[in-house]
Amino acid sequence: MSSGKKLKSTRDGFGEGLLQAGMENENVVALSADLTESTRTNFFAEKFPERFFQVGVAEQNLASVAAGMAALGKIPFITSFAIFSPGRNWEQIRTTIAYNNSNVKIIGSHAGVVTGADGGSHQMLEDIALMRALPRITVFSPADFEEAKRQTLEAAKIKGPVYIRLSRIPIPNLNLDIVCPSKSLRHTIISKCQVGIIATGHLVQQAIQASQELEKEGVMTKILNLSVIKPLDEKTILDFAQNSKALVTAEDHQLAGGMGSAVAEFLAQNCPVRIEFVAVKDQFGQSGTPEELLRHYELDAEAIKKAVYKLKSAEVHFLQMN
Repeated sequence: MSSGKKLKSTRDGFGEGLLQAGMENENVVALSADLTESTRTNFFAEKFPERFFQVGVAEQNLASVAAGMAALGKIPFITSFAIFSPGRNWEQIRTTIAYNNSNVKIIGSHAGVVTGADGGSHQMLEDIALMRALPRITVFSPADFEEAKRQTLEAAKIKGPVYIRLSRIPIPNLNLDIVCPSKSLRHTIISKCQVGIIATGHLVQQAIQASQELEKEGVMTKILNLSVIKPLDEKTILDFAQNSKALVTAEDHQLAGGMGSAVAEFLAQNCPVRIEFVAVKDQFGQSGTPEELLRHYELDAEAIKKAVYKLKSAEVHFLQMN
């Protein structure tokens, strides 16, 4: 991580994006479950107090109230830690929002093990699985501050429910060349060849670091930033897989039901390819610094490099066998 770059989290990008969305559309409203500052909803609340609603520690009510407001033409953004929303109120999200195709934007902050010292009870590692299983919901997983801001603005324009997965870990701006026209999907290909790495959220930074280190070691990779997990950009993923000898997927989430699962489900039917998964392997989190936890759960750049070398070793073994 370069010390010369200003560090900002994706939750910060959401905060600025929500404020701008509120300036652009008076129907945008925000609701918080007693975590206004932590979710960066405070910027919006200070500017538009009449359009901000504090529901308290009542996440199920949070979802239901927002669905009612959406039925009246508002564009509600509901915010809490991901462990509470969609974790605690998933049934209300399913029935009052997704089932009714309500125009509600669900913001799950502090996702992944990088919540750090809060420990396993607050480290949401299952939210992608929960949300992508629901019909009608778009699932965003921005990689850095700028992408989070852009996806927040886009979410305000999408008609229907959206889930945005955020983390609190500060990272540098990754300078992703992402184009976000309406109704299109955003993906960035970085670097070049041999093994393809598909990463999402803040692990895109780890993937870039791994790719840079691998290049110095003579191993060329390419990176796909998968910032839209649902709907999948099937053409981009298919092209990426067809031009890769093997793939690594990387996410700060459980392996079961996560981004890697979504990619594998699609490719199993369209382009079977060997995949190594960098993800949490059927475990809960624990307290520690983000760096310690990324290393412990094998989610960091070193783990991504290890997965790449495992694929290359398997390729050499296959060639020797044939």
